[in-house]
Amino acid sequence: MFVGMGERLIDAQYQKSPIPVLRAARALRGMEPGEKLRILATDPAAVADVREFCLAAGHALIAASESRGVFSFSVKRGDT
Repeated sequence: MFVGMGERLIDAQYQKSPIPVLRAARALRGMEPGEKLRILATDPAAVADVREFCLAAGHALIAASESRGVFSFSVKRGDT
């Protein structure tokens, strides 16, 4: 699913860790370097999981926010 301006969306709300990161990793493998992915999650563990995943995999976490219990992350695919 595309959010806008070419940004893809993973809606992982109500899915427990590590499912949001596993779904994001799968989506990012099929994307080109520089493309963006938005991840929505409700599991608070996703905050640390997404940050650690981006560092380990070479992707850039360009935005993270929370609103009404929904965490939103914007990840830019790295050159890996």
